[in-house]
Amino acid sequence: MTTLDTILWVVVPYVCLAIFVVGHVWRYRYDKFGWTTLSSQLYESRLLRWASPMFHFGILAVFLGHVMGLGIPKSWTVAVGMSDELYHFLAITIGVVAGVCTVVGMALLIYRRRTVGPVFSATTRMDKFMYLVLAVVIFLGMWNTVAGSILNLGGHYDYRDGVSVWFRGIFLLDLHPELMAEAPIGFQLHSLSAFFLFALWPFTRLVHVFSIPLGYLGRPYVVYRSRQDRLGASASRRGWEPSARRRETTRR
Repeated sequence: MTTLDTILWVVVPYVCLAIFVVGHVWRYRYDKFGWTTLSSQLYESRLLRWASPMFHFGILAVFLGHVMGLGIPKSWTVAVGMSDELYHFLAITIGVVAGVCTVVGMALLIYRRRTVGPVFSATTRMDKFMYLVLAVVIFLGMWNTVAGSILNLGGHYDYRDGVSVWFRGIFLLDLHPELMAEAPIGFQLHSLSAFFLFALWPFTRLVHVFSIPLGYLGRPYVVYRSRQDRLGASASRRGWEPSARRRETTRR
């Protein structure tokens, strides 16, 4: 263990998580009107109709895969009878499909944002920087899956015995920086870029992830009434009523 290892695998994660939490509180208190996705569907919807679902469902599957891989100890999956071979098969197949959907969806979103004039005009510098960091995180994650688990480059590495233990230790205050110091460079870069994305998160449009409309679940129904239900309102007729009224006005 060196001082640099302590900084990278202990100090940096806690600093990024602190910025993540405090930044969201600050953003919510002082920029509520900016707490939005800044939707651009009004400008273009053909590409968005395909790109947005692919990216969002793909990234959701990637997130759930990380929750299982990093949050659930290896002993738990063994206890329920899941072998290492079955676990890695499911992780690779589901991870590759989710990763491909995420990459294709994100590529279409970036292409749309760059080629559609009004959408590009509404793109800020922070949006461009956010897309760059997110692309680096996704690329490194895909590289670790393909190179480490499929092509077996650099030898086999079980991240559940290293990266996962280190990651859980950050939240359990049971630190193991030596595990990350011994991890392959791909996992190290992926972890650092992911924590940097967490630090950047509160200052980008990614805050909309926490805008779950839970209020709709308990909101009363909106009652719509027709004009015929109002007292004194004349019954509307389909077809030629506007033209009939126009002829009557012309005769007068």
